[in-house]
Amino acid sequence: MARTSTYVAASPDRVFEVLSDPESYAYWVVGAQRIRDADAGFPAPGTRLHHRVGFGPLKVEDHTTVIAARPPYRIELKAKARPLGTARVTMLMQPRGTGTNVTMLEDPGDVVTKLVFNPLTHLLVRGRNVESLRRLKELAERATDAGAGRSAAPAPPRAR
Repeated sequence: MARTSTYVAASPDRVFEVLSDPESYAYWVVGAQRIRDADAGFPAPGTRLHHRVGFGPLKVEDHTTVIAARPPYRIELKAKARPLGTARVTMLMQPRGTGTNVTMLEDPGDVVTKLVFNPLTHLLVRGRNVESLRRLKELAERATDAGAGRSAAPAPPRAR
């Protein structure tokens, strides 16, 4: 299991608001290149986010399904990028002071993916997730800064 955490200077409601915006995934999820579509009602359980993921010339169009959601504290996803594998990702938001401790848990989502998950893969996934949480934090805190009367940071570049 890859477990990564960060502190976000925004409420759990604000963090979940970012997680509820399908378009945000193209920016904050490292490896996501484009959101192609999202089911109405996303992130209700059973809804899907249709995406393109990849690195370099390797690109895969697939989807992520919401397994469970308990706004604003938890969302569980099954991310697919076949033939590369699947992942079960759980995002936990715990209030801490005036902000939120966000924890991202990522496990292999199927038997085949479990076979290739080893200490090196865990290290690579954890590194990717550290950057993903940094980007999620940026999005959540930008809106918090703007709401407090401070100038919001410029919009992040759109992933291609």
